[in-house]
Amino acid sequence: MFLMIFAYFYQNSTIELYMSATNKIQHPHLAFLRKRWFIISAVVLVALLLTGLIWGLSVRGAMLDKAVSKVKKKLKDDYQLTFDVASYKFSGLTSVDFTRIKVKPDSAEELASINHFEVSVKVWPLLFGDVRIANMDIEHAEISLVKKDSTSNYDFLFRKKDKADSSSNKDDARTLAERVDNLFKQVFDKIPSNMSMKDVGLSYTDSSGTQKVLIPVGNIDDGDYDMDIFLNDQEAKWNLKGNVNPNRQTLSVTVSSENKDAEVPFIGRKYGMHVSFDALTFHLDKVSRKGKDFLQVEGGWEAKNLQVFHRRLSLEPVLLPEGMATGGILVSENTVELIPGTQVKVKDFVFEPHAKFSRKPKKVLNLAVHTGKSEAQKFFDAIPVGLFETLDGIQVDGQIQYDMDFEVDIDDPDNLKFSSKIDDADLKVTKWGKANVAALNAPFVYEAYEDSVKMRDIALDPSNPNFATLNQIAPILKKTVLNTEDPFFYKHNGFELEAFQLSLVTNIKEKKFKRGASTISMQLVKNLYLNRNKTMMRKFEEILLVWLMEQSKQVSKDRLFEIYLNVIEWGKNVYGITEASKYYFAKSPSQLTIGESLYLSSIIPRPKTGLSSFDYTGHLKPWLMKHFNTYGYIMTKMNQLHDEQVPANYGFYQVELVPSLRPPRPAGLVDTTLNHDDIKDMADEYDREEEIRRTLMERLFGKEPEKKENQ
Repeated sequence: MFLMIFAYFYQNSTIELYMSATNKIQHPHLAFLRKRWFIISAVVLVALLLTGLIWGLSVRGAMLDKAVSKVKKKLKDDYQLTFDVASYKFSGLTSVDFTRIKVKPDSAEELASINHFEVSVKVWPLLFGDVRIANMDIEHAEISLVKKDSTSNYDFLFRKKDKADSSSNKDDARTLAERVDNLFKQVFDKIPSNMSMKDVGLSYTDSSGTQKVLIPVGNIDDGDYDMDIFLNDQEAKWNLKGNVNPNRQTLSVTVSSENKDAEVPFIGRKYGMHVSFDALTFHLDKVSRKGKDFLQVEGGWEAKNLQVFHRRLSLEPVLLPEGMATGGILVSENTVELIPGTQVKVKDFVFEPHAKFSRKPKKVLNLAVHTGKSEAQKFFDAIPVGLFETLDGIQVDGQIQYDMDFEVDIDDPDNLKFSSKIDDADLKVTKWGKANVAALNAPFVYEAYEDSVKMRDIALDPSNPNFATLNQIAPILKKTVLNTEDPFFYKHNGFELEAFQLSLVTNIKEKKFKRGASTISMQLVKNLYLNRNKTMMRKFEEILLVWLMEQSKQVSKDRLFEIYLNVIEWGKNVYGITEASKYYFAKSPSQLTIGESLYLSSIIPRPKTGLSSFDYTGHLKPWLMKHFNTYGYIMTKMNQLHDEQVPANYGFYQVELVPSLRPPRPAGLVDTTLNHDDIKDMADEYDREEEIRRTLMERLFGKEPEKKENQ
């Protein structure tokens, strides 16, 4: 109100003075009157301001009491928190001083204790009803996060609000850009331009122990800050330095560590994620608004010697010597996306990622990477040390370009779109790393593992009586394995895009990793070079190795297939086709029939369940008939059986297990060596394989027209 009055009088007085200046000579009496009215108006305004100030000072104590009571009630009603304060008072025109504050959940340990807390707000924004923190002083404060069993004293942070809450309904009506913008405003409005901290600590306690970080002394001076943080009584020390400007909504912070390999607290014990670094820098440079529907946030980050370890990520710590990203995000009414020009740089390798998520009318995720032509060695040098151990030390010549586009409707993954292309025509591997692919051309020893336990060494050369060259293996066995495992092995470059896309669809539907898309090349690389521990990065390492192996063409397809048939598992401690032929049928690989070959190809995905396919007579159980019919039909259609004697049902009834391995005759019990869960898993696996078969049939022979009902 006072501001409106002041603006009114200031505006009119300015007009009067202007007119007076232009008409002073012609109208001296009028000028005098206008000057007198201006003085009177100013006096009235000052009197009103003083009256309002006096009235405000006289009632502000009661208003503060009311505000504190309101906060106490809201915390109790909404979050079941008890807020106690020993005393509070105004210590200035816009400053409030609190002493001995305590915050405690109703049924948990004390959350916070603050001995002294003083806060003041900015006057000018306050006149417009905008509360912004100007100064803040905190002394002897302790925030204690405590988790016991399945409960904690910070559970209220994750408690969902009542849907009937009017504020929630109002928030839902806002666009996504408005909601993000409101979040930025709330955060920056609470950041003071000046702040003083003394003995401010944060601790986390769970069953594994307690960790505590302490700021002995910290200050923000007109937005600039430079403070030290200590872990567990100076076990480690970090420095925070930078600037924050709440008015412009900009921020910069550099966190540096004085202790080499000092881990970031809390997350190691809580999540098993161990993180250390020399320096991390983050900067928020600009927040731009274009109406209520668009918000653009620009900034970046930089890291030096960032080291991360988690057992799900990699077996060894992953070290990123240097990396940075610049760009930002654009938030609109219903989408979030990276702005054009967003760039990621790791050492000398640079690329521009593209990402967009739309939440309405459909939940659609778009991802893309287009690197442009770049030196291939820069890409391999940029791979963090320890991430892909088999590639350490690799040397290449030439340039590469990678283009990937991905789009999926989260609620309708069947229509997923995925394309992946790489231009590597002039790429040459001049020196292999730990995984020396070129050495596969010579005799070598394969180390057979079961999970992480080494079973034995297998020599892949003629000195091993169980080693079979490709021409010593029955052609029908080679055909059945190729058709079931990788029918396009001799045509692709290590990857089957459609199979990979189908794998993505299945895994999105299941919301977990349920199905892979391994070609024979990928299975071979996994067996020869990679550890058996399933981590997120192992699959990427596998993909890179397969790409290099196939692209280099230093090992022929025939040799790769020969190695594959001699190293894969065919049963418990049964490796290679020679051992498998002897184990199940007491034959050599060259003597295998079509039925025996179809059976052996069926158990490659589940080698340890192979004996469960037979009944006590040594014949196959009925559930394998579909496999025989499907792949027998495929080979017939592809004219792959013209030189084979094809018995009825593709030899299904002629397959006989050696007598020594047959299960005993059941005595009134279900004839199976599998339990209920095993049978269910096998049935699920066969269902998934049936989907693969249908896809394969369509690719080989085209999609059959659907039969119309009542024809």
